[in-house]
Amino acid sequence: MQTTRFKDGRRVEYERRSDGRPLILLHGGMAPREYWTPVVPHLEEYATIVPQRPGFGTCLDDTAETSADEVLEREARYVRALADDVDGVPILFGHSYGALTALEAAADAAVDAIVAYEPAVLPDEFRKRADLADRMEALIEDGRRHEAVKRYVKLVLHPDGIDDLDAWLAEWPVWPDCVDLAEEVLRMNRAVERYRLPDSLDVDAPALVLTGTDGPDFLRNSARAVHDALPHSRLVEFDGISHSGPAEAPEPIAAEIESFLGRQ
Repeated sequence: MQTTRFKDGRRVEYERRSDGRPLILLHGGMAPREYWTPVVPHLEEYATIVPQRPGFGTCLDDTAETSADEVLEREARYVRALADDVDGVPILFGHSYGALTALEAAADAAVDAIVAYEPAVLPDEFRKRADLADRMEALIEDGRRHEAVKRYVKLVLHPDGIDDLDAWLAEWPVWPDCVDLAEEVLRMNRAVERYRLPDSLDVDAPALVLTGTDGPDFLRNSARAVHDALPHSRLVEFDGISHSGPAEAPEPIAAEIESFLGRQ
């Protein structure tokens, strides 16, 4: 395990594996750092750098004091700190909220390229009626933390419905420990609901935007919108793959990434 420090003395721990071009893997949602375990063996030509997001097991002490308005910038800062710390100019590979963080960080960090799988961006018509953060906040205030996190899982991970959510949760590796993260997930969701995608993203690095046909329609639409907002972007859609694409189908996704980066 290695450590990098912010200018104000705070630190973030991360795992580094193998050698080669540095590739920083940024998990999303409530996924733990282990989300990338199926992916890393397919990226052996790179030095994969796998941090844990602030508030999700890192050494940052002040996450409880971080407002929703500060969450995204806080996470972009930690990605910039990592980018400055590693040997060489890194590539950022983010999934969902990690993809949004990668895009935000790349505006002010020196990066070779960005890979973004279904960034957590809400289309305008969807964002205007989004109220997951309010629902979660009400449940947490009522002492129903488990229900708050279940609401997140149901609406974000299974927006098209699921027959037996309790059975699915019983098999989910991070349940029920993730209930401890309820407040952080609330802040994250409120940050997503408030984020507005600009017409043009101030990112000079080449970007690969990925999406899957079996994920939520609004995220597929958002992937296309992000692609359109990036000045140097390639969009690839995978047939039969869901929002969990990198962990669900690491081999074809890694092959697409290798093809893209080989041209950079």
